[in-house]
Amino acid sequence: MSEQWTSDDIPGQQGRLAVVTGANTGLGFETARLLAEHGASVVLAVRNIEKGKSALARIADAVPGADVTLQQLDLGSLDSVRAAADALRADHPRIDLLINNAGVMYPPKQATQDGFELQFGTNHLGHFALTGLLLDHILPVPGSRVVTVSSVGHRILARINFEDLQFERSYSRVRAYGQSKLANLMFTYELQRRLSGKDSTIAVAAHPGASDTELMRNMPAFVAPFTPLIGQSPAMGALPTLRAATDPAAVGGQYYGPNGLFESRGYPTVVKSSRRSHDESIQRRLWTVSEELTGVTFPV
Repeated sequence: MSEQWTSDDIPGQQGRLAVVTGANTGLGFETARLLAEHGASVVLAVRNIEKGKSALARIADAVPGADVTLQQLDLGSLDSVRAAADALRADHPRIDLLINNAGVMYPPKQATQDGFELQFGTNHLGHFALTGLLLDHILPVPGSRVVTVSSVGHRILARINFEDLQFERSYSRVRAYGQSKLANLMFTYELQRRLSGKDSTIAVAAHPGASDTELMRNMPAFVAPFTPLIGQSPAMGALPTLRAATDPAAVGGQYYGPNGLFESRGYPTVVKSSRRSHDESIQRRLWTVSEELTGVTFPV
Protein backbone atom coordinates (compact mmCIF):
# COMPACT_ATOMS: atom_id res chain seq x y z
CA MET A 1 0.00 0.00 0.00
CA SER A 2 1.29 3.45 -0.88
CA GLU A 3 2.59 5.70 1.89
CA GLN A 4 0.22 8.25 0.41
CA TRP A 5 -2.77 6.56 2.04
CA THR A 6 -5.98 8.20 0.83
CA SER A 7 -9.71 7.59 1.10
CA ASP A 8 -9.35 5.30 -1.93
CA ASP A 9 -7.49 2.89 0.37
CA ILE A 10 -10.46 2.46 2.74
CA PRO A 11 -11.62 -1.15 2.43
CA GLY A 12 -15.30 -1.90 1.88
CA GLN A 13 -17.24 -1.32 5.12
CA GLN A 14 -20.42 -3.15 4.17
CA GLY A 15 -22.09 -4.79 7.16
CA ARG A 16 -20.21 -2.62 9.66
CA LEU A 17 -21.80 -0.14 12.06
CA ALA A 18 -19.84 2.98 13.00
CA VAL A 19 -20.73 5.47 15.73
CA VAL A 20 -18.97 8.83 15.17
CA THR A 21 -19.17 11.52 17.85
CA GLY A 22 -19.21 15.14 16.72
CA ALA A 23 -20.17 14.07 13.21
CA ASN A 24 -22.19 17.13 12.23
CA THR A 25 -19.19 19.22 11.16
CA GLY A 26 -15.48 19.23 10.33
CA LEU A 27 -13.44 16.10 10.87
CA GLY A 28 -16.36 14.08 12.24
CA PHE A 29 -18.54 14.90 9.25
CA GLU A 30 -15.81 13.90 6.78
CA THR A 31 -15.13 10.71 8.73
CA ALA A 32 -18.82 9.78 8.72
CA ARG A 33 -19.27 10.69 5.04
CA LEU A 34 -16.35 8.57 3.88
CA LEU A 35 -17.35 5.60 6.01
CA ALA A 36 -20.87 5.81 4.53
CA GLU A 37 -19.39 6.14 1.04
CA HIS A 38 -17.55 2.85 1.60
CA GLY A 39 -20.67 1.02 2.73
CA ALA A 40 -20.80 1.40 6.51
CA SER A 41 -23.97 2.10 8.44
CA VAL A 42 -23.14 5.28 10.34
CA VAL A 43 -24.63 6.85 13.45
CA LEU A 44 -23.99 10.59 13.74
CA ALA A 45 -23.75 11.14 17.50
CA VAL A 46 -24.22 14.90 17.86
CA ARG A 47 -25.04 17.48 20.52
CA ASN A 48 -27.10 19.71 18.24
CA ILE A 49 -29.84 17.71 16.51
CA GLU A 50 -30.68 20.47 13.99
CA LYS A 51 -27.06 20.60 12.82
CA GLY A 52 -27.11 16.81 12.81
CA LYS A 53 -30.13 16.77 10.50
CA SER A 54 -28.30 19.09 8.13
CA ALA A 55 -25.22 16.84 8.16
CA LEU A 56 -27.36 13.76 7.56
CA ALA A 57 -29.01 15.44 4.56
CA ARG A 58 -25.61 16.43 3.12
CA ILE A 59 -24.34 12.85 3.42
CA ALA A 60 -27.54 11.50 1.88
CA ASP A 61 -27.07 13.89 -1.08
CA ALA A 62 -23.41 12.93 -1.50
CA VAL A 63 -23.91 9.19 -0.98
CA PRO A 64 -27.21 8.01 -2.47
CA GLY A 65 -28.59 5.10 -0.49
CA ALA A 66 -26.37 5.80 2.53
CA ASP A 67 -27.52 4.22 5.79
CA VAL A 68 -27.07 7.14 8.19
CA THR A 69 -28.97 7.87 11.40
CA LEU A 70 -28.82 10.42 14.22
CA GLN A 71 -28.26 10.03 17.95
CA GLN A 72 -28.39 12.97 20.35
CA LEU A 73 -25.27 13.04 22.53
CA ASP A 74 -23.94 15.80 24.78
CA LEU A 75 -20.55 14.66 26.04
CA GLY A 76 -20.67 17.44 28.62
CA SER A 77 -23.51 15.67 30.44
CA LEU A 78 -23.12 12.20 31.91
CA ASP A 79 -26.91 11.87 31.93
CA SER A 80 -26.89 12.49 28.17
CA VAL A 81 -24.01 10.03 27.68
CA ARG A 82 -25.94 7.33 29.56
CA ALA A 83 -29.15 8.03 27.64
CA ALA A 84 -27.29 7.90 24.31
CA ALA A 85 -25.54 4.66 25.26
CA ASP A 86 -28.88 3.10 26.27
CA ALA A 87 -30.42 4.12 22.94
CA LEU A 88 -27.46 2.87 20.91
CA ARG A 89 -27.45 -0.46 22.75
CA ALA A 90 -31.18 -0.85 22.16
CA ASP A 91 -30.99 0.04 18.47
CA HIS A 92 -27.78 -1.79 17.55
CA PRO A 93 -26.91 -5.29 18.76
CA ARG A 94 -23.33 -4.81 17.53
CA ILE A 95 -20.99 -1.86 17.09
CA ASP A 96 -17.96 -2.34 14.84
CA LEU A 97 -16.42 1.13 15.17
CA LEU A 98 -16.66 3.68 17.93
CA ILE A 99 -14.92 6.87 16.84
CA ASN A 100 -14.42 9.28 19.74
CA ASN A 101 -13.98 12.40 17.62
CA ALA A 102 -15.96 15.24 19.20
CA GLY A 103 -14.11 17.90 21.14
CA VAL A 104 -13.74 21.46 22.28
CA MET A 105 -10.56 23.51 22.02
CA TYR A 106 -9.36 26.59 23.93
CA PRO A 107 -12.73 27.86 25.22
CA PRO A 108 -12.96 30.45 27.99
CA LYS A 109 -13.23 28.80 31.41
CA GLN A 110 -16.47 26.80 31.55
CA ALA A 111 -17.79 23.71 33.29
CA THR A 112 -19.80 20.75 32.04
CA GLN A 113 -23.22 19.97 33.49
CA ASP A 114 -21.46 17.71 35.99
CA GLY A 115 -19.02 20.42 37.07
CA PHE A 116 -15.93 19.23 35.20
CA GLU A 117 -13.63 21.62 33.35
CA LEU A 118 -15.18 21.77 29.88
CA GLN A 119 -12.26 20.41 27.83
CA PHE A 120 -11.35 17.58 30.22
CA GLY A 121 -15.02 16.74 30.79
CA THR A 122 -15.97 16.72 27.11
CA ASN A 123 -12.84 15.52 25.36
CA HIS A 124 -11.85 12.83 27.87
CA LEU A 125 -14.45 11.98 30.53
CA GLY A 126 -17.44 12.01 28.18
CA HIS A 127 -15.73 9.67 25.74
CA PHE A 128 -14.35 7.50 28.56
CA ALA A 129 -17.90 7.01 29.87
CA LEU A 130 -19.42 6.42 26.42
CA THR A 131 -16.80 3.79 25.58
CA GLY A 132 -17.29 1.97 28.86
CA LEU A 133 -21.07 1.91 28.45
CA LEU A 134 -20.89 0.59 24.87
CA LEU A 135 -17.99 -1.80 25.19
CA ASP A 136 -20.01 -4.97 25.75
CA HIS A 137 -21.61 -4.34 22.31
CA ILE A 138 -18.16 -3.88 20.77
CA LEU A 139 -16.10 -6.68 22.34
CA PRO A 140 -17.88 -9.64 20.67
CA VAL A 141 -17.53 -8.12 17.17
CA PRO A 142 -14.61 -9.45 15.09
CA GLY A 143 -12.38 -6.61 13.89
CA SER A 144 -14.05 -4.00 16.11
CA ARG A 145 -12.13 -0.85 17.07
CA VAL A 146 -12.27 2.09 19.44
CA VAL A 147 -10.58 5.08 17.79
CA THR A 148 -9.97 8.17 19.89
CA VAL A 149 -8.88 11.47 18.36
CA SER A 150 -6.05 13.26 20.15
CA SER A 151 -3.94 16.23 19.01
CA VAL A 152 -0.40 17.50 18.65
CA GLY A 153 -1.57 19.68 21.54
CA HIS A 154 -0.97 16.71 23.85
CA ARG A 155 2.69 17.84 23.83
CA ILE A 156 2.13 21.53 24.63
CA LEU A 157 2.50 22.33 28.35
CA ALA A 158 0.61 19.12 28.97
CA ARG A 159 0.48 16.85 31.99
CA ILE A 160 -2.29 15.19 33.97
CA ASN A 161 -2.63 17.66 36.85
CA PHE A 162 -4.12 15.37 39.50
CA GLU A 163 -3.77 18.10 42.12
CA ASP A 164 -6.12 20.39 40.14
CA LEU A 165 -7.72 18.28 37.40
CA GLN A 166 -10.55 20.76 36.85
CA PHE A 167 -8.29 23.86 36.80
CA GLU A 168 -10.23 25.40 39.68
CA ARG A 169 -7.19 27.19 41.09
CA SER A 170 -5.81 28.66 37.90
CA TYR A 171 -7.22 28.20 34.40
CA SER A 172 -5.09 28.02 31.28
CA ARG A 173 -7.03 27.12 28.15
CA VAL A 174 -3.84 25.78 26.51
CA ARG A 175 -2.84 23.60 29.48
CA ALA A 176 -6.40 22.36 29.91
CA TYR A 177 -6.65 21.41 26.24
CA GLY A 178 -3.25 19.71 26.37
CA GLN A 179 -4.29 17.74 29.45
CA SER A 180 -7.49 16.55 27.76
CA LYS A 181 -5.66 15.43 24.61
CA LEU A 182 -2.92 13.73 26.64
CA ALA A 183 -5.73 11.98 28.52
CA ASN A 184 -7.17 10.76 25.18
CA LEU A 185 -3.86 9.05 24.38
CA MET A 186 -3.36 7.62 27.85
CA PHE A 187 -6.91 6.25 27.76
CA THR A 188 -6.19 4.56 24.41
CA TYR A 189 -2.96 2.98 25.64
CA GLU A 190 -4.47 1.75 28.91
CA LEU A 191 -7.59 0.44 27.13
CA GLN A 192 -5.41 -1.45 24.65
CA ARG A 193 -3.44 -3.02 27.49
CA ARG A 194 -6.71 -4.16 29.09
CA LEU A 195 -7.92 -5.51 25.73
CA SER A 196 -4.75 -7.53 25.14
CA GLY A 197 -5.69 -11.18 24.96
CA LYS A 198 -9.06 -10.26 23.43
CA ASP A 199 -9.02 -11.43 19.83
CA SER A 200 -11.63 -9.09 18.43
CA THR A 201 -11.20 -5.49 19.62
CA ILE A 202 -8.34 -2.99 19.45
CA ALA A 203 -7.91 0.59 20.66
CA VAL A 204 -6.17 3.05 18.32
CA ALA A 205 -5.53 6.81 18.42
CA ALA A 206 -5.19 9.46 15.73
CA HIS A 207 -4.68 13.17 15.32
CA PRO A 208 -5.61 15.43 12.38
CA GLY A 209 -2.65 17.78 12.35
CA ALA A 210 -3.66 21.42 11.89
CA SER A 211 -7.04 21.15 10.21
CA ASP A 212 -9.08 24.20 9.29
CA THR A 213 -12.32 23.40 11.14
CA GLU A 214 -14.81 25.03 13.52
CA LEU A 215 -12.65 23.74 16.37
CA MET A 216 -10.23 26.57 15.59
CA ARG A 217 -12.75 29.30 16.43
CA ASN A 218 -11.20 29.98 19.86
CA MET A 219 -7.62 30.13 18.60
CA PRO A 220 -5.73 33.33 19.47
CA ALA A 221 -6.25 35.99 16.83
CA PHE A 222 -2.56 36.10 15.87
CA VAL A 223 -2.63 32.36 15.01
CA ALA A 224 -5.68 32.41 12.74
CA PRO A 225 -3.98 33.83 9.60
CA PHE A 226 -1.42 31.01 9.65
CA THR A 227 -3.89 28.12 9.85
CA PRO A 228 -4.53 27.96 6.08
CA LEU A 229 -0.76 28.09 5.46
CA ILE A 230 0.25 25.16 7.69
CA GLY A 231 -3.08 23.40 7.99
CA GLN A 232 -5.14 21.22 5.71
CA SER A 233 -8.75 20.58 4.78
CA PRO A 234 -11.10 18.62 7.05
CA ALA A 235 -11.14 15.86 4.41
CA MET A 236 -7.35 15.47 4.72
CA GLY A 237 -7.48 15.92 8.50
CA ALA A 238 -9.94 13.03 8.77
CA LEU A 239 -7.60 10.56 7.03
CA PRO A 240 -5.56 9.58 10.13
CA THR A 241 -8.81 8.71 11.93
CA LEU A 242 -10.06 6.76 8.93
CA ARG A 243 -6.80 4.86 8.61
CA ALA A 244 -6.86 4.01 12.31
CA ALA A 245 -10.45 2.84 11.91
CA THR A 246 -10.16 0.81 8.70
CA ASP A 247 -6.59 -0.12 7.71
CA PRO A 248 -6.37 -3.93 8.04
CA ALA A 249 -2.71 -3.52 9.05
CA ALA A 250 -3.48 -1.29 12.05
CA VAL A 251 -2.36 -2.64 15.42
CA GLY A 252 -3.81 -1.87 18.84
CA GLY A 253 -2.04 0.98 20.61
CA GLN A 254 -0.87 2.67 17.41
CA TYR A 255 -1.18 6.43 16.89
CA TYR A 256 -1.79 7.88 13.41
CA GLY A 257 -1.11 11.41 12.20
CA PRO A 258 -0.04 13.36 9.10
CA ASN A 259 3.41 12.61 7.67
CA GLY A 260 4.57 16.14 6.78
CA LEU A 261 5.66 19.48 8.26
CA PHE A 262 5.82 18.65 11.98
CA GLU A 263 2.71 16.46 11.59
CA SER A 264 0.62 19.53 10.75
CA ARG A 265 -0.42 18.23 7.33
CA GLY A 266 0.10 15.36 4.92
CA TYR A 267 -0.95 11.75 4.50
CA PRO A 268 -1.66 9.51 7.50
CA THR A 269 1.06 7.32 8.94
CA VAL A 270 2.02 5.87 12.32
CA VAL A 271 3.49 8.65 14.47
CA LYS A 272 4.97 8.84 17.97
CA SER A 273 3.39 10.47 20.98
CA SER A 274 5.20 12.15 23.87
CA ARG A 275 7.25 10.17 26.35
CA ARG A 276 4.86 11.29 29.09
CA SER A 277 1.90 9.71 27.30
CA HIS A 278 3.50 6.26 27.76
CA ASP A 279 3.82 6.49 31.57
CA GLU A 280 1.87 3.39 32.63
CA SER A 281 1.53 4.43 36.27
CA ILE A 282 -0.11 7.72 35.22
CA GLN A 283 -2.32 5.86 32.72
CA ARG A 284 -3.58 3.55 35.47
CA ARG A 285 -4.12 6.41 37.91
CA LEU A 286 -6.03 8.41 35.29
CA TRP A 287 -8.20 5.36 34.55
CA THR A 288 -9.08 4.93 38.23
CA VAL A 289 -9.88 8.63 38.65
CA SER A 290 -11.97 8.60 35.46
CA GLU A 291 -14.00 5.65 36.75
CA GLU A 292 -14.58 7.48 40.03
CA LEU A 293 -15.61 10.75 38.37
CA THR A 294 -17.94 9.16 35.79
CA GLY A 295 -19.25 6.20 37.79
CA VAL A 296 -18.54 4.01 34.74
CA THR A 297 -16.53 0.80 35.01
CA PHE A 298 -15.36 -1.27 32.07
CA PRO A 299 -15.95 -4.98 31.36
CA VAL A 300 -12.20 -5.44 30.76
